[in-house]
Formats: sequence, C-alpha cells, structure tokens
Amino acid sequence: MLNISQNTQSIHPLEKYSTVKNLSNRPYYKILNRIIAVVSFLVIIALFLPWTQNISGHGSVTTLKPNQRPQTIQTVISGRIEKWYVKEGDFVQKGDTILFISEIKEEYFDPNLVGNTKNQAEAKKKSVESYGSKVTSLGNQIDAIENEKTLKLQQAQNKIKQAIFKIKTDSIDLEAVKTQLKIAKTQFNRATQLNKEGLKPLTDVEEKRLKLQDAEAKIISQENKYLTSKNEFINARVEINRIKAEYNEKSSKAESDQFTALSNQYDTEAQVNKLENQVVNYSIRNGMYYIKAPQTGYVNRALQAGIGESIKEGTPIVSIMPANYEIAVETYVDPVDFPLIHRGEKIRVWFDGWPTIVFSGWSDMSYGTFGGKVVAIENFISDNGKFRILVAPDEEDIPWPKQLSMGAGAQTIALLNNVPVWFELWRTLNGFPPNYYTPVETNSKDKK
Repeated sequence: MLNISQNTQSIHPLEKYSTVKNLSNRPYYKILNRIIAVVSFLVIIALFLPWTQNISGHGSVTTLKPNQRPQTIQTVISGRIEKWYVKEGDFVQKGDTILFISEIKEEYFDPNLVGNTKNQAEAKKKSVESYGSKVTSLGNQIDAIENEKTLKLQQAQNKIKQAIFKIKTDSIDLEAVKTQLKIAKTQFNRATQLNKEGLKPLTDVEEKRLKLQDAEAKIISQENKYLTSKNEFINARVEINRIKAEYNEKSSKAESDQFTALSNQYDTEAQVNKLENQVVNYSIRNGMYYIKAPQTGYVNRALQAGIGESIKEGTPIVSIMPANYEIAVETYVDPVDFPLIHRGEKIRVWFDGWPTIVFSGWSDMSYGTFGGKVVAIENFISDNGKFRILVAPDEEDIPWPKQLSMGAGAQTIALLNNVPVWFELWRTLNGFPPNYYTPVETNSKDKK
C-alpha cells in the first residue's frame, strides 16, 4: 500500500469495545453448535436405520366377487314403459317386479298368440298322424303287391312246368306216330308186293292203304300238338316277364307314394317342432314384460323415466346394489413395480375419510391402516397406464370398517425388503425400482 496520505494509520483493537465483548460472551452460540452437532449425529445414525421398501398404489373400494358389484338391469325385449313398481332407494328381493312394459312389435300384438300357436301345432300333429297312417297303408299295399306278385310268379312257373311236361308228352306221342307211320308204310308196301305176286287179295292192299293214310294224318295232328305245346311254354315264359314288369310298376308306384307321404310327414313334424318352439318363445316373451330383480339389493338409480317411453332391447333400466357383499379394494400400481407384486402378499390399506398417520417405511408406527392381502393380479395394463390389483381383507388383521361404501377412495402400500435409509434415498434419487424379490411363502407353495 502506498503511503501518499499525510495521515498516519492507526489500528484500534476491537476487544476494547463492550459490544464486542458482549457478543463473544453470549452462551447460546455454544448451545446452537451443540444442537447442530447432535442433529448431525442423529441424522447420520438415522441413515443407517432399517427402512422397509414399499410400493404405493391408489384405488377405490369394490367387492370381492363380480356378482356382488353394482349392476344395471337391461330389458331383453323392446317395449313401452307402462308402470313402475319401485323408486330409487327401495329395497327389493330377488324376483320382485321393478317395471312393466307393453309390446310394440305388430307380430306380437295378438293377446291370444300363445293359444293360437298351440292350436296350429295340434293341427299339424294330427296331420303328422294322418301321414303316418297313409305311410302304414301304403306299406301294407306294398306287402300285398309283393305277395300277389309271388303267387302270380308261382302260378306262371307251374304253367311253365306243365308246358314242359306237355312238350315231352307230345314229343313222345309224335315219335310213336312216326313209328306207326313207318310200320304202316312197311305193311302197305308188303301188301302191295304180295298182291302183285298174287298172294294177297286187293282188299288187304286197300286196308293197308287206309291205315297208312290214317298214320300220315295222325302225324300231322301230333306235330301240331307238339308245336302248340312249345308255344304254350314260350307264352308261359312271356307271362312271367309280364307279371314281373306289371307288379314292379305297381310296387314302385306304391313306394313312391310312400316316400312322398314320409317326406310330407317329416316336413310336418319339422313344422310342429317349429310351432312348439314358437309357443315356448311366446310364453317366455310374455314373462319378459315384467322386468324383475335378479338378486336382493337396493335400487340405486333409475336410468329410464316416464310412462309411455319406448325402449329397445338391451337398454339399461335401473342400477341395483346387492345387499350382501364381501368388500375389497382395487388398486393400481406402476408397470415398473408390477413384477414385485405376488398373490397372497400382505398389503396395508387406508381409506379416505378415516384418520391415519402413515409412515410408509415404518409400517409398525403407522396408525389407521388396515391389513389386506392380494387375491388377484390383472396381467393386462389398464386404460390409466397401470396394472390393477385386487386386495381382500386380511383375516388375521383388524376388520375393515363396516361403514365403507362402494367407490370410496383407498390407498395401499405393499411392503417389500428392509434396507438402510441411505440406500432408499440413493435409490429414490436415481429413480431405481425397489429390489426384486420373491416371497418365501410363494416359494414354499411352488415347491409343494
């Protein structure tokens, strides 16, 4: 520093001032230092305390079984609202009538539709019986035709045998006549020779000539008989073919009529079944005009209103909450935490509106939480980008409040491994997921 100024520099010690002396003598500085030291020591110790890793989730109160959850009642058929039997908030038993609707389709307007359809079915049944009788009659007619055909064929066969025997007889007679003709010729020639020699008179020659002519006439007659027998044999064979053709035609016509009757019978039976099916459908449809409660519960909300309003089939009518149900909680976890959730795992749950003090890492110090266990895990991601977990009450823990209502908010904590606090802070700051682990109970069950 340059000594340009004429003024001389003087140094004054601060200790001579009373204010500085008072500042240096204040005792709370020492206390503050001690506090900082103790707090730092406690923080260091806390960093090595055990911390339970956990997975948090948000969800709502629901029921354990699907049939116990709120449901809507739809109309199976289209119709027009005629009368309401309940109002919102009413308690209904299973089978109680909720609503009555009337018909709006013209094909069902007939009030005696079921009775008329039954009469049609009965008429068709009688038609089936008539066709059955006709089929039986035609079957008897076919049997009679076959029997008559058999008898006619037997008769024709007998005629063939008779013709064969007659042919044999006529052929024998023809041979005999030929033999007689030869003898007559021989005798006539001998008589003629003897007459020329003068040994026989002329009368004997004439007698032998007459016998020869008689034999020649007989042979012509016998040949005609023989040819007639052959013609009778041929006619008998032709008759057999005619009989077969005639009765085959009759039998074919009767069988054709029988098959036609059977076809009509089967067609009528199909119509009878269709009409009976329509009778059942119409009867069931008549019962659908009264919309009834599927189970015991409370009418939450009427989704349709008014009288005379037309509704289509499948339209929701009212919403019902079952009276008896088993409560549960559906919660949603992030995909990064989903592999750490297992069925049967213990879960801590607290509900909106219930006073709670929650230390996620020290579950034993929490207040107002209730025990639960995982009963179902949905393996497909939900619309909110998370996985759905269903939690049921833990029977070994404090019972859940009876005042819980469906849809109330709930939060869950799934407890995992125990790690130091510093490790959990380091994991959280780096965005790492909790340590992957497999519960011991799950392993033992898998081994079994």
